[in-house]
Amino acid sequence: MNAFLYGIALQWRLDMRSKSLLVACYLVPLLFFLFMGGIFTSVMPDMKNTLTQSMIVMSVSMGAFTGFPPSLAETYGTDIQKVYLANRVPFCFGLATMFLSAFLHLAVTCAAILLLSPVLFDAAPPAQLSAFLPALALYIAVSLGIGSALGLAVPNPAKLAMAAQLVFLPSIMLSGIMFPASLLPDVLRAAGYLFPASWCYQLMLDGGLRLENLWYPMLVLFASAAACILLLKRLQAARA
Repeated sequence: MNAFLYGIALQWRLDMRSKSLLVACYLVPLLFFLFMGGIFTSVMPDMKNTLTQSMIVMSVSMGAFTGFPPSLAETYGTDIQKVYLANRVPFCFGLATMFLSAFLHLAVTCAAILLLSPVLFDAAPPAQLSAFLPALALYIAVSLGIGSALGLAVPNPAKLAMAAQLVFLPSIMLSGIMFPASLLPDVLRAAGYLFPASWCYQLMLDGGLRLENLWYPMLVLFASAAACILLLKRLQAARA
């Protein structure tokens, strides 16, 4: 257990030196929040009621889909994984520590948005933190689960960047965080529900923590976990 906690702390420090992760988890999401928060609330005053949830969905999606997978692919696509095998370290150790470290980084960004939204843009805070925080934790976990599967399945950086954008862009454009999903054509609105962002956005809204919004993110989380297990076994067999 001590070794695992040390691994998380070490990975946290390594992540702080990763430019790509810092840009995707901190710099771009927070700049987007500071710049677009005022625009959204000026153009659409009613968005003050959902600004916090919208900016959090965008921030988590960017960090989990564009920042996390390249770091994971870099670890499991190089000779670092041979170190795990040579020292009899569980092959999943790298994924577990990177997942939890990225979870903490995204949680810090979300906490900043949660605290600054009411101060800077007079946005309404979540009415019930006891319901909002579990919904937020689930969305971070689901997003990182998808990002983990991407990072393990697509080792090529160029292809990985393309695959990440294919998940990231629909997640923010079709989820209803930029504009009401009711404005979309029926086909695009239905396509938006293929991505967990649409469900988790509703889950994080006041009164949204209900089974009808919960079942699909949980299904995606378990499917991502199963995919990661299979991908890790394939990688381990290839390197053995």
